Amino acid sequence: MTFPPVAPPSRVLMGPGPSDVPPSVLRALSAPTVGHLDPAFLSVMDEVREMLRTVFGTANELTMPMSGTGSAGMETCVVNLVEPGDRVLVGVHGVFGTRLAEVARRAGAEVETVEAPWGRPLDPDDFRRVAKAGYDVLCVVHAETSTGVLTDLAPFAAIARETDALLLVDAVTSLGGVPVEADRHGLDAVYSGTQKCLSCPPGLSPITLSDRARQKLASRRSPVRSWYLDLNLIARYWGGERAYHHTAPVNMIYALHEALRLVLDEGLEQRYRRHRDHADALARGLEAMGLVLPVPEGSRLPPLTLVQAPDGVDEAAVRRHLLEQFGLEIGGGLGELKGKAWRIGLMGSSATTRHVTLCLAALADALHAQGFTPRGDALAAARARLGRK
Repeated sequence: MTFPPVAPPSRVLMGPGPSDVPPSVLRALSAPTVGHLDPAFLSVMDEVREMLRTVFGTANELTMPMSGTGSAGMETCVVNLVEPGDRVLVGVHGVFGTRLAEVARRAGAEVETVEAPWGRPLDPDDFRRVAKAGYDVLCVVHAETSTGVLTDLAPFAAIARETDALLLVDAVTSLGGVPVEADRHGLDAVYSGTQKCLSCPPGLSPITLSDRARQKLASRRSPVRSWYLDLNLIARYWGGERAYHHTAPVNMIYALHEALRLVLDEGLEQRYRRHRDHADALARGLEAMGLVLPVPEGSRLPPLTLVQAPDGVDEAAVRRHLLEQFGLEIGGGLGELKGKAWRIGLMGSSATTRHVTLCLAALADALHAQGFTPRGDALAAARARLGRK
């Protein structure tokens, strides 16, 4: 039996990830593969670490991309910082807070949660009341990918300091799209993914650990439960010793190098502003159509917008229409929001005027096909926000 070469269709990616990948990043993927201990590759690794520090907003020595997607970064931070019997408090207001709690339980922790309704941020006062009981690690989701809620990290960092706990943060859908500022906030462990606002293919998970987190790692009473994700071992490959641990995904690191170079070439403040401006334009267009955005304006995550599906509209049929008629991908709801909402991403290279206007026009067409008539001029509303006629 023979098989034809893979010929994937061309898509416009506006779901919860991956985002559109720039041509230069794709070219970097196709560069010649070298050995993972080749001196030329080791210099690329050093540059990736330095660029990641800038994007995370940190001077942490232990900053690097893990081989694996964002969930691998989650497991890395948890299994290295949590030992059996440790007390862990997790803020839950969506799928990924729930996942953090489950990973911590599997690491042997005694886990408690503080919950908020999906589509709303955690209440710091509620979190503080529980945290005062004493925990080793506090966990919060900066950018909840399942709901499009952005959490202000400052009050949670203050709670961690007040209670002498480590603060572990999910920044999978925020890194490169909104400020993380790990050192300014005093975050102890942060993980992300390459396929969101960095606009690199999925496959790597950038992480950073503070000196406090490294001290916890160095003073563990038991071995890290995952050999593959043990930072005591991996840090010796990414650091000066260059001790072999596993075969690094060489070409993916080439791609991340180029993606980070593009981020820094644009400038972080300009990039954050671009995400905010286009998210605001999309929101105005959606609301002009008569659609409801469940997340309050002050808590919306610019790279990801949650949209309530109108009554009588088959949300899955709308997504199929967009994909089949326009080659446009948006995401459906997860968990409590499954079948009830769409998640529209404006991440990295997908945060452009072209993406906003295409999405609004295509969505209006798909809704018409479902018998829902948008009530206003979505494109005019979006263009007005962007200062375009």
